[in-house]
Amino acid sequence: MSDQNPVPPPTETLSFDFIPTRAAGLQRLSEFLPRAGKTYAFERNYDWGPEHRSNISGLSPYIRHRLITEDEVFAAVLGPHLESEARSFLHEVAWRTYWKGWLEHYPQVWRNYRLAVTRRVRAMEKSPTLLEAYDEAVDGRTGIDCFDAWTHELRQTGYLHNHARMWFASIWIFSLRLPWELGADFFLRHLVDGDAASNTLSWRWVAGLHTQNKHYLATVENIVQFTSGRFNPRRKFIDDNARPLNWEDLGPQELLPEVPEIVAGLRTGLLLTDEDLSPQSWPLGTEGVVALAGLCSADLRSPIAAGEVARAFSLGGVEDGLSRAGALLNLRPQRLDDEDWVRSLVDWAKTEGLQQIVTAYAPQGPVSERLAAAFRKLEPMGVHLAVIQRPWDQTAWPHATKGFFQFRDVIPKLVRL
Repeated sequence: MSDQNPVPPPTETLSFDFIPTRAAGLQRLSEFLPRAGKTYAFERNYDWGPEHRSNISGLSPYIRHRLITEDEVFAAVLGPHLESEARSFLHEVAWRTYWKGWLEHYPQVWRNYRLAVTRRVRAMEKSPTLLEAYDEAVDGRTGIDCFDAWTHELRQTGYLHNHARMWFASIWIFSLRLPWELGADFFLRHLVDGDAASNTLSWRWVAGLHTQNKHYLATVENIVQFTSGRFNPRRKFIDDNARPLNWEDLGPQELLPEVPEIVAGLRTGLLLTDEDLSPQSWPLGTEGVVALAGLCSADLRSPIAAGEVARAFSLGGVEDGLSRAGALLNLRPQRLDDEDWVRSLVDWAKTEGLQQIVTAYAPQGPVSERLAAAFRKLEPMGVHLAVIQRPWDQTAWPHATKGFFQFRDVIPKLVRL
């Protein structure tokens, strides 16, 4: 599409109001379906601004928290569209699955990122020069008009068009010369669809750390074309000749972990987290389930406070999930203290006399970190952790060991789920 003339934005306006409920996600999916085929494929790369979002779905926050699920989205899209017509959109959904599966095979990448963010924040606190440059970037005061506009949009709405995210990351890394980990952390704190895998690995891909000797560079021409002239940054601000960052060892490829299964006959508590908020489709009977609780991980994303918009969406999603699960199980849901997951889960298990806690599988990220810490305390108490893993992930993740082009071969299997 790079040789085409810019496509002007539509005359009608459509902005996203991200309401953190399953009902809102299903409504958005229904409204998007007519545009999920050839129209999406032609227009999806254009960032016309937050008032003109008719060319993209706005479903990513709902899919990220599994307020709606990937298989639901596939099934809905393939109702009115042929697979060949909707391939571009289906691949966008599959990218999120690929990133999660890849990080499951290379968990050291996530652990290294977490350590690096902490080191970078501490170093920044001791370096007035770095702190000033960082503050200018995250406050939208760099003087690069497009970058500053995207900064304000992200903080105000919790969202950026995917193309803008790539441009932003490229400018952050190669033009502003800021540490990529701090940029990834900024996104993760503010994006309503931010998750450990997609965010970390997308930033690494832009930097040239995901695929060796391959990085992404923003160019003035590309920004002008795909914002339809909305932005035209001065060439001196955009370094489109930068080299990729120095390659890092990914660590060993690991086997996917064993998933502990539900044990029948135990006094069971059901735990919802913001990793999976569609308990109505968990393969779980009601027998033995005596308690229901929820935890939100928004403030675990970073050593710096999460953005208010992202936090509100995660919190609202957990509340919505608990409400629906409570009605389904005829149980009164409890919101546990998000600040200390270990203490919250230990106290909950003791109070309810639980022998087992059942929750959805948490891929690499803050939730899996906290659950692992909690169950190191719970296991000696005789509390079993059981994990529900969706067939979607079981089918896809074993194939997410190399690049996305190899992973695409599994998509027809996902279509048939």
